[in-house]
Amino acid sequence: MLLLIALAHAPLYLYGSQPGIMSRPESVHFLDNIINSFGELFIDNRARPLFAVIFGYGLVLMFESQLSKGKNIKEAKRTIRKRSYYLILFGMILAVFIGGQDILMAYGVAGLLVGWLLSRDHKVFISATVIVTVLFLTYLPFLWGFILQEIGSYGFGTEFSQNDNYLQSLLEAALYFPIVPIFIHLLFPILPSVLIGIWFGRKHLLTEAQKQDKKLKRIASFGITISILGALPIVLIDEVWVPSLFLTGFIYGIQIITGTAGGIGYAALFGMIGNRLKNPNRITTSLTALGKRSLTFFVLNETLLVLLLSPAAFGLGDRLSNTGVTVIAIIVWGLSVILATILEKHQMKGPLETLMRSLVYNR
Repeated sequence: MLLLIALAHAPLYLYGSQPGIMSRPESVHFLDNIINSFGELFIDNRARPLFAVIFGYGLVLMFESQLSKGKNIKEAKRTIRKRSYYLILFGMILAVFIGGQDILMAYGVAGLLVGWLLSRDHKVFISATVIVTVLFLTYLPFLWGFILQEIGSYGFGTEFSQNDNYLQSLLEAALYFPIVPIFIHLLFPILPSVLIGIWFGRKHLLTEAQKQDKKLKRIASFGITISILGALPIVLIDEVWVPSLFLTGFIYGIQIITGTAGGIGYAALFGMIGNRLKNPNRITTSLTALGKRSLTFFVLNETLLVLLLSPAAFGLGDRLSNTGVTVIAIIVWGLSVILATILEKHQMKGPLETLMRSLVYNR
């Protein structure tokens, strides 16, 4: 998950490159083109839903944990709300003071919006999930069609420029950060992904993967297939066809929506893989160590990308191509794996996980 997020965010710092298709930079050479196509098929708008599914699953685990400790439903919901508020705070610090590509605020808001459903019966939960999902399916492709028509280009470009400095970036982020999660929720179907994650959690699809292997296999096959088919038209733009701006935005909305199926499919696939790994080895132990500390290392990864790529720091985003920033993203993630392994070896929790627990539980 963290690798996919790093690979999705790194190209956003390429302020020295021309816009390509959507959030992707223009390809400079053949390898860039391969990386862009791979990203459009398997990463863009697929890493975010995966994070959202895992977040929704985590809400269920947290809620059930509180009930098992003797807390009543009201107290358990209060804990969920408290953690959601602190996620928003952590995301604000990341976005404003570090300048990273934040999603923590959006998930904090999602926790506040869907937390009430954790105690509702199956019928109410399914009804809410269907209504929210249909709403996004109805308006999202048209919204992106109008957005792209207004932009007047296939690509969005980047928010960075060569003349940016830290103080300027901080002031702009401080001004705009309150509306960032609103726009994220408006433009991307995070809530349906979180709700599907809650459904996963209610069914214990990942924590009881041995019992659910056939179901996980069906979900993974269906979700990833839908995801690839939904992304394929975007990959073929400028290669096979040249659609109008509105149509391009419309099919980008389809790519985003089918990315939700991709995130769900990835979660199921990783559940299947985990179920088949009977004997932990050094690699799986290291990945597990990173997963236990995902909040800490998400923030660290975003911080390192800012330091290495943004114009306010080392400015490599002005000199590298898409291939270069892809290598940077993999190296940053690899460093996180190594650091997480060291923490696990010394039985040390992630610093931000420790801080979050102390804030939420007053420890």
